[in-house]
Amino acid sequence: SDEAPLTSVRLDVWLDVACLYKTRSEAQKACNGGKVELNDQRAKPHRVIRVGDRLKVTRGPGRKQLLVVTRLGEHHIPRADARLLYDDVTPPPPTVRVAEPSRTFPAPLRAPMV
Repeated sequence: SDEAPLTSVRLDVWLDVACLYKTRSEAQKACNGGKVELNDQRAKPHRVIRVGDRLKVTRGPGRKQLLVVTRLGEHHIPRADARLLYDDVTPPPPTVRVAEPSRTFPAPLRAPMV
């Protein structure tokens, strides 16, 4: 191809191409709603991203996805290839230890048999 390699892409376009949002308009809404941070700053959809940038995407109550941009793209590609555009560096959720019920709650009281 005769095209020069990309050095930067609009954030909303990249989020769509990377299959992090279904459409570019969804990506724009997320950016405008404060759900996307670029390098620890709230990002608007027109912000330009580059390889090495860090993204924080809010996915729901208390869930944040941390990504590092590894490649740029501005045209749709297969979903499997889209996952190669970023490294997901989200730490695993903390494991919650569940105590055994017999130790947590006292034994139920039984009514005396008459």
